Amino acid sequence: MTLLDFTARPAVGDGLGTLPVVIIGAGPVGLAAAAHLLERGIEVVILEAGDGVASSVRRWGHTRLFSSWRTLIDRAAERLLAEAGWSAPSDLDRMPTGQELVDEYLAPLAALDAIASRTRLSARVTAVGKEGIDRTRTQGRARVPFLVQIEDADGQPSELRARAVIDASGTYETPNPLAASGLDLRGGAEVADRVLHALPDVLGADRELFAGRHTTVVGAGHSAANTLLALADLAEREPGTRITWLLRTPSASRVTASEADELPGRARLGARTDQLVASGQIEIVDSFRISRAERTETGVLLLGTRDGEPAVHETDLVVNATGFRPDLGMLREIRLELDDVVEAPRRLAPLIDPNVHSCGTVPPHGFAELQHPERGFFIVGMKSYGRAPTFLLATGYEQVRSVAAWLDGDLESASSVQLTLPATGVCSTDAAGTGSCC
Repeated sequence: MTLLDFTARPAVGDGLGTLPVVIIGAGPVGLAAAAHLLERGIEVVILEAGDGVASSVRRWGHTRLFSSWRTLIDRAAERLLAEAGWSAPSDLDRMPTGQELVDEYLAPLAALDAIASRTRLSARVTAVGKEGIDRTRTQGRARVPFLVQIEDADGQPSELRARAVIDASGTYETPNPLAASGLDLRGGAEVADRVLHALPDVLGADRELFAGRHTTVVGAGHSAANTLLALADLAEREPGTRITWLLRTPSASRVTASEADELPGRARLGARTDQLVASGQIEIVDSFRISRAERTETGVLLLGTRDGEPAVHETDLVVNATGFRPDLGMLREIRLELDDVVEAPRRLAPLIDPNVHSCGTVPPHGFAELQHPERGFFIVGMKSYGRAPTFLLATGYEQVRSVAAWLDGDLESASSVQLTLPATGVCSTDAAGTGSCC
């Protein structure tokens, strides 16, 4: 493991100090990072792959978050908004939907001139490296600017030079495969139009797709449970709507209600799911490990093993709620130090190990745990958790506050990390990780 000098100021010589910090992703954590840096007088450029800010949040905007407004608003962002006359929602204990989070907080934040003038939409980052050198060269590396390669909506390339890079691009766009092996599902291309991303809008935009059909939800976590509950509501109104919950594990204990859960939304989610399973409205197929898929005239065959024996499951539609993983392809030329198991920064991984910690027992952490051998490069937010589930936005806000302080040379503030999280039950995971958040 490379030893890093956490006390050293970030390199800003050789003209690096005149370059901006590039932030990848204009979601909640990326926008918070921009607010903290701008508050310190550090120039930023925000790159968002979607055609609007918080594009991933908008995709699951119909889903209610587990956290209340009280922990969903970053403090630096709030100060920036307050200067423009914005007021926080009146009921800070209410849990908003994703769309409400966008409409009432993220969109007003992004519309501020200080943010909007520094944001590039439809700007997908394809690669990050160092200008003029590849990852094998060490001498003088810290004094060389980062080079960020971008493609616009028409595929036209461009490049940006940066003094530092903060990757807050999230993981929602890179779901885990349905195959239990973690590899691409054999036959997946044949059934791609019958397999849906996690958290579809069952009762809204996607209603006609699910009504009167048999849907199988694959995954053992809270993203799966949200979809199951929506399908159960639909089944009460639309005859012929059937629901199967397919698990790789012997049970769905990960979403079982817990009196110790300080996130009441999660506790209610677990309790309702238990009731629907007990009543038979949701059929469970457990211990099923998918290996391939085949297209039928009307649906999908999932083939694999169950308790070591060959097994087949037939359904009309599949919802892939098996969790998410970080997209590391664009970081190939960056010197990263990632945990071998969860693909989180190596110093952060033991603090979020789902076999040891619940979401609420994750200790405070900041720039030191997030730093890589590539000085000035950070992965923050949900992507910093790699494949570990149940990231909370409050964690990401403290991450970027610390990183911004370090980039400003304020080691005292950067090192003083403080965070109080609710006890949220054991965030255990396996190949069917939950990916639930917020």
